[in-house]
Amino acid sequence: MEQIAALRAEWCAQLAEAIEGAQRLAWQLGTEQATSIEARELYGRLEAARIELDSLRGLHANRHCGIEPDWLQKLGFAPIPDPDRA
Repeated sequence: MEQIAALRAEWCAQLAEAIEGAQRLAWQLGTEQATSIEARELYGRLEAARIELDSLRGLHANRHCGIEPDWLQKLGFAPIPDPDRA
C-alpha cells in the first residue's frame, strides 16, 4: 500500500508541475497578445485541471465521499484538518 501511495504522490506532483508550467505559458501567451481569448480559455481549463488534481490529492476528498480519513491517508491522500475539532 505504501508503495502505491508513494507512486501516486509522485505522479500527482509531476502532473501538478506540468499544469503549473502550462499555466505560465498560457499566461505569457495571453499577455503578449492583448486579447487572446484562446489563451485565457486555456488558462481557465488548466486551472480547472489543477483544482481537480487538488481534489484527487485529497484536499477535499474526505468531506464528501463517505470514506474514512485513515483509509484515504493509506491511499496517499493528504489529511484535512476537521474545522469542527479546531
